[in-house]
Amino acid sequence: MSSTTVHLGRIPVVDVAPVVEHGTWPAKAVVGEVVPVEATVFREGHDAVAATAVLVSPTGKTRTARMVDVAPGLDRFRAEMVPDELGEWMLRVEGWSDPVGTWVHDATIKIEAGVDVDLMLAEGAALFTRAATRPRLPRAEGTLLRGVVRALKDTKRPPLARLAVATSPEVLETLERNPLRDMVSPSPAYRLVVDRPLALTGAWYEFFPRSEGATQDPETGEWTSGTFDTAAERLPAIAAMGFDVVYLTPIHPIGTTNRKGRNNTLTTVPGDPGSPYGIGSADGGHDAIHPELGTFDDFDRFVDRARDLGLEVALDIALQCSPDHPWVTEHPEWFTTRVDGSIAYAENPPKKYQDIYPLNFDNDPEGIYTEILRMLRLWIRHGVTAFRVDNPHTKPLPFWERLLLEIRRTDPDVVFLSEAFTKPAMMHTLAKIGFHQSYTYFTWRNTKEELEEYLQEVSGSAGAYMRPSFWPTTHDILPPYLQHGGVAAFAIRAVLAATASPTWGIYSGYELAERVPRPGVEEQIDNEKYEFKPRDWSQAEDVGISLLLTRLNEIRRAHPALRQLRNLTVHPTTDDSIIAFSSHLAAEHSPTGVADTVITVVNLDPHATRAATLHLDLEALGIPSGDTQTFAAHDLLTSDTYAWGAQPFVQLDPYANCAHIIHVRPL
Repeated sequence: MSSTTVHLGRIPVVDVAPVVEHGTWPAKAVVGEVVPVEATVFREGHDAVAATAVLVSPTGKTRTARMVDVAPGLDRFRAEMVPDELGEWMLRVEGWSDPVGTWVHDATIKIEAGVDVDLMLAEGAALFTRAATRPRLPRAEGTLLRGVVRALKDTKRPPLARLAVATSPEVLETLERNPLRDMVSPSPAYRLVVDRPLALTGAWYEFFPRSEGATQDPETGEWTSGTFDTAAERLPAIAAMGFDVVYLTPIHPIGTTNRKGRNNTLTTVPGDPGSPYGIGSADGGHDAIHPELGTFDDFDRFVDRARDLGLEVALDIALQCSPDHPWVTEHPEWFTTRVDGSIAYAENPPKKYQDIYPLNFDNDPEGIYTEILRMLRLWIRHGVTAFRVDNPHTKPLPFWERLLLEIRRTDPDVVFLSEAFTKPAMMHTLAKIGFHQSYTYFTWRNTKEELEEYLQEVSGSAGAYMRPSFWPTTHDILPPYLQHGGVAAFAIRAVLAATASPTWGIYSGYELAERVPRPGVEEQIDNEKYEFKPRDWSQAEDVGISLLLTRLNEIRRAHPALRQLRNLTVHPTTDDSIIAFSSHLAAEHSPTGVADTVITVVNLDPHATRAATLHLDLEALGIPSGDTQTFAAHDLLTSDTYAWGAQPFVQLDPYANCAHIIHVRPL
């Protein structure tokens, strides 16, 4: 005897979104984020169908939204919903037969044609009687619908007049709010995990604390490291530029065995501090602080100072060891021993990292998991609220899935940023299994075509699980565009990163447009990973980038549309170096109760003035379409205001003004 499992309801609901891998992992959102809910809903025959999106909060509160058929003929329905509570929500879509919609369609055709007039009016009266007598229907709406019943039965009125009463805007709006639903067929329920806003939106600033306040003896050439106290002196300037997170590269003791010298050389000279990614010495490992930086009390004081300035502290977590790390002697089974008895150091041919031993997660996975969980909780207790994870794609995915789930259970406010510049499958799966944010390929997307394609990708369906973090540079990466584009290139990439992604970040020194590469590689010469690098920050305003960074973060904070991900639209332009995109937030979803729309137009050519005509999708801007429709285009960078329509002309000089950031206002 066999059994058959029936998956479809009477009204089929398929291809629900956002759903990750058929529900294997939860989709993602943050409090206040507009979440597009979609499904394909259809049925046999010609009767009308409709759909309702349903969200159930962690406390059991249910909210619903009537879905709109956004692809007539393809039966694709969509609604926008905004979760307002942390935790795990449940999402489903209910398909249903719409008897009122069916009657309105059929009755309009038949009565206007004089076919089955009395029958259609009688059926309408019976249908509206059923609609008017439902339990829990608001009294005013019940009264309105009973009036429709009387009108439909009023034989003294012409048939078309009776039909007009039943299909009036007021009646249809009432039934839109409280529809008559037959054959309600729910989809399976899918998980939607809702985080705090920083998981989606924030401006990050990376720096090496040892460089801030570092000094060099002019006679001996010996360096004295900066400390947490001297690094804290940099915090007011970072906060003044509007950043939300200060991200510290590893602060742990650094090994001496195979320590790298300046510019990644294999030979050191006295005073070379080594790479902070060569973690571990006799002073401790991942749960210790480099003694030159200070103590845990000093670190706690640094965190408190950051908090006083409105900054959160993120710590770089690199799960690898110097040959001098305590783990090497205490747990040699955690590493790979080669046939000659040596421990294998890290390699990414042709790159070699002789100062680093990678962990082998297959030898003692439980022991490694327990120790790393303990280490993370230690830093969380000391005020770290975010972790930038170095090279997570070189560790097993089941390890991350388990670890991130456990941290979410005990410390749901902690945010993990995945530094996985790797193949798409790994990058996307890391996001699916629990990383809150992901570094992206933005750093290498330079042409208009590349950028348009990538912006549409990260703001599209992938936004259900992978939150992009846009960084023009990192301490490891100085792309050719910035090597050769001058200060204008730094301005261009900052505008793109800050307005195209809810989360963006810069590496210390961006304000100075540092751009001298080490020959043959995409990184800066005299790389800070291998030496102290104090900077003269008084030059930042002369370069001009710090002022731009400050303004960009001010704009982001003032415009909630830029703090969303899945609301971006790319607009065509007539020049290959002019890109245009917009972010729109409807009034009903805006925290201010007012619609917010921002258009970014950027000249991607750092060497020449370019001009173009934009072809704006006015509907995507929240403006009724029409060739004569105009609006006030207020430039948030220059404070100029223009009268724009669907096809404005722009001209941008990369040296004087590389971009328009337009706030759409009514004329």
